Amino acid sequence: MLTKDLLRVSRAGGGYRPRFVGSEARPLAARVLGVYQGHVGERRGRLEEALAELESEAVERDADAPRRSTDGFKIVRGFAALLDREASFETDAAIPPERVRRTVFECAESVGVASADERETALDAAADRLGVGGDALERSLYADRETNQVLVAFDPRWGPDELVAQYNLSLAQTALFDATEVRVRSSDPRALVSAVKRLRLMYEIRKTEDGREVVVTGPDALFRRTRRYGTAFARLLRTAAGTAEWTLVATIDDRGTEREMRLSEADVSVPGVDPVAEPTYDSGVESDFAARFSGLDLDWGLVREPEPLEAGHRVMIPDFAFDYRHADFRVYFEIMGFWTPEYVEKKLGQLATLEDVELLVAVDEGLAVSDEVEARDHRAIPYRGTVRVKDVVDALRRYERDLVADAAADLPDELEPDADVVTLADLAAAHGASVDAVEDKRFPAHERIGRTLVRPAVLDGLRDEIEPGMSLAEAEAALEARGVDDASAALSALGFRVEWEGLGGGTLREKAE
Repeated sequence: MLTKDLLRVSRAGGGYRPRFVGSEARPLAARVLGVYQGHVGERRGRLEEALAELESEAVERDADAPRRSTDGFKIVRGFAALLDREASFETDAAIPPERVRRTVFECAESVGVASADERETALDAAADRLGVGGDALERSLYADRETNQVLVAFDPRWGPDELVAQYNLSLAQTALFDATEVRVRSSDPRALVSAVKRLRLMYEIRKTEDGREVVVTGPDALFRRTRRYGTAFARLLRTAAGTAEWTLVATIDDRGTEREMRLSEADVSVPGVDPVAEPTYDSGVESDFAARFSGLDLDWGLVREPEPLEAGHRVMIPDFAFDYRHADFRVYFEIMGFWTPEYVEKKLGQLATLEDVELLVAVDEGLAVSDEVEARDHRAIPYRGTVRVKDVVDALRRYERDLVADAAADLPDELEPDADVVTLADLAAAHGASVDAVEDKRFPAHERIGRTLVRPAVLDGLRDEIEPGMSLAEAEAALEARGVDDASAALSALGFRVEWEGLGGGTLREKAE
């Protein structure tokens, strides 16, 4: 899948079709692969500079088609987004950068840095204290910044042809993020239905004149859109595209306009690599918990059987790990659901040797060992039959409160985004933090309208444009043109209410004083 900003679609004839690439894009795919291969051992910043040059060349080649002048740029970015997942970046520093910065700041306080010479004095003092040379200190100071991390390995699964195929698949998957209904026919209906059930989508099987089709209902049936549905539709496409013959018809909510997208095996295929295997589970308790937790829209990603943990002379592979999406923080999760004394003794022995690890342990009440687990400084979550997701989420919330507080403390009290209109979610993402971390900040250059920040000048322009008696649809179009999505909050802030006319729409009226 790609990010929405890299989506390329055609709306010709009122349809909705991804702009797939063909063999003509193979040379460009090969060049992007070559850029990554040629920058192993170099900083990410150098890699991004090389990609930017390639993007500029691609835009120049598209200059004769003004309406599509960004296509080449987006194609390069799309290829790079896929290959970035095949690359390994590491921090290359003689001394941990955080330690270097802490020492430099301490030395700077004693020197009172106000000039270049005083800066050099502080750096020299820090280098002496750490026992390294000045050059090594400078390289280590900000080596953990993303732009300074080093590409240490690049082992792609794809050659140029496979990269083109994967790009087309990812492009179609991204288009499905806004689907409200998907209808699929496949030469392997059993695999398709199995995937739908595994993804916990609502569906029905309809009989048609020439067979049957699986109809999957999207988030509109639940009255709200969730990331889970977009991801599930994308994964369902991969299953369909892995069969010999298939067709998919999706109803797309294109910013309030309903459009239809049609795909088949002639458009999209799965590259000739082994697909990522679906996770297997040791018990129904684990499988049930994973399915229910994955259905939530949380700031925690679920990982099945993460990396082994050293437990004395053995290793322990926890059942799950929870990764916080806005920081490098992981909580492990073990479900103790077997009744044999030998198993319990083994598990408790492993837990006793774990140090400096955040671990939650769900303990079947029948084992009667929850007190012992708690005494070993691991959070015990008792359960009977099934693990209550709420209990696990409550335990994660305790970590989350500290993480949000730390992130908020690292941000200034006032934030002034460059954009005239920006959502709190986008602002938080730009700062690598959660929405909770930015929500209580001050925004002196913007007014907060619901979950969106809007400059006063934009609101003044809307006041001139929107007036009583205007239809709700016209007002929403005016708001959307200026990037304001929360129509209800915006209209209320502008002093309007909606006078509804049955189910057919509404008219703006001034709110009573």
